Amino acid sequence: MANKTILVTGAAGYIGSHICVELLAAKYCVIAIDNLANGSSAAIRRAQQCGQGEIRFYPMDIRDRPALDSLLQTHPVDAAIHCAGLKIMSESVTQPLRYFENNVSGSATLLQALERSGVRNFVFSSSAAVYGAPASVPIPESAPVSANNPYSRSKLTVEQLLADLHDADPRWAIGVLRYFNPAGAHPSGLLGDSPRGMASNLMPAMARVALGQQPMLSIFGDDYPTIDGTGVRDYIHVADVASAHVAALDHLFGAGSGFTLNLGTGRGYSVLEMIKTFELACARTIPYRIEPRRSSDSAACYADPAQALALLGWQARKGLADMCADHWRWHTQNPDGYAE
Repeated sequence: MANKTILVTGAAGYIGSHICVELLAAKYCVIAIDNLANGSSAAIRRAQQCGQGEIRFYPMDIRDRPALDSLLQTHPVDAAIHCAGLKIMSESVTQPLRYFENNVSGSATLLQALERSGVRNFVFSSSAAVYGAPASVPIPESAPVSANNPYSRSKLTVEQLLADLHDADPRWAIGVLRYFNPAGAHPSGLLGDSPRGMASNLMPAMARVALGQQPMLSIFGDDYPTIDGTGVRDYIHVADVASAHVAALDHLFGAGSGFTLNLGTGRGYSVLEMIKTFELACARTIPYRIEPRRSSDSAACYADPAQALALLGWQARKGLADMCADHWRWHTQNPDGYAE
């Protein structure tokens, strides 16, 4: 889709920066915004290097309506990919108002600005967290939704807003992508997950332990009805997540019909399986301790990704060994993240 211009929100974050790389590789023009609360301008510079193209970046908050209106007047766009938002479940429990303001109110403000500019092609970064504790696995898109914390509730609320928006104005072509557990990094080692503060996701935490930056990995529960008692999750390479957004745009521009799709591999790995695979990638032992279960965790959560293959022709291509090797390369080259 050469010459089409895409607005990416949250573009300086982990997933947003990888999406920018894939968009450049597909010859889209990219306008990027991020308030840099969790992102880094270094990620934009490195994404340009990886994608071998130009990203027009503006440090901007999606809640700033005048700034959005001005940007869209200056740079007409053909579609938006909306990744901006707060994403730490445990933090959302203690800061529900902040999560609602950023994730829900911010999304509404962005949609108002896009509508005023006549932009109605929209891809939303949602989450498998909207399924809550699933009754069975693998999880199809038709499974009941059951958000059980402010973060997942914010994602589900935006999904419902988008459905209402399309019902009110069918000209909107909206793709909702429910990510399972993005992991890994760009194979160059230039782009990766750079969390502010202590890592909360499993793979960055394993890397920190392997590099000696924290003494021990915590495993929350070893008495689940799983292969080894630890929780099972569907991990998907961040590059596969990014490529799905290009496929989603191609579909919206072609067919013009909206969709809600899972982004996962279709299989789950336990925490102990993850540790063993990461130990092979880093050639080090990762010490761990067992902690009590967390109330919001479920035994197993992995996707049925068949719909994404059927509709978009997309499927995950990288495996767990790739995710671990790529993340270890990123972390050893950038032990403090972007360190700006």
